[in-house]
Amino acid sequence: MEREDYMRLALAEAEKAVSGGDVPVGCVVVDAAGNIIGRGRNRREERHSAVRHAEIEAIEEACAAVGSWRLDGCALYVTLEPCPMCAGAILNARIPTVVYGAKEPVTGSCGSVLNLFEERYGFHPAIYGGVLADQCAGVLRAFFQDMRTASP
Repeated sequence: MEREDYMRLALAEAEKAVSGGDVPVGCVVVDAAGNIIGRGRNRREERHSAVRHAEIEAIEEACAAVGSWRLDGCALYVTLEPCPMCAGAILNARIPTVVYGAKEPVTGSCGSVLNLFEERYGFHPAIYGGVLADQCAGVLRAFFQDMRTASP
């Protein structure tokens, strides 16, 4: 499968977040063989937790699947540029490849606000941004437009 194929799977997770009232961000973690070992979506509203981001959920599921906190050889695909918390989780899990869709100008930590992966940590994943960016941004735009029109 290609990067776009995995991003489409992350987009499917993002769509599921909407049903829980959450901002539509989705994520998948893929092992070196191309198997999906983790899936996640935003569940902050659903779970009433600030840390229930898509990346955190996908990383937790992937760690359980491999039986380790290290996700060497894996790739993480997420529809929105990771925030500082999620970038930290990526660093701690040693995920060597991060692929994201839309830029996040407010909290983006792959270059929009800052690039945590360029700091003096002992680990530096490869970052690929803009994969299906228009589709990923479109899902977010539609969600926020719906929220604005639904508000009195």
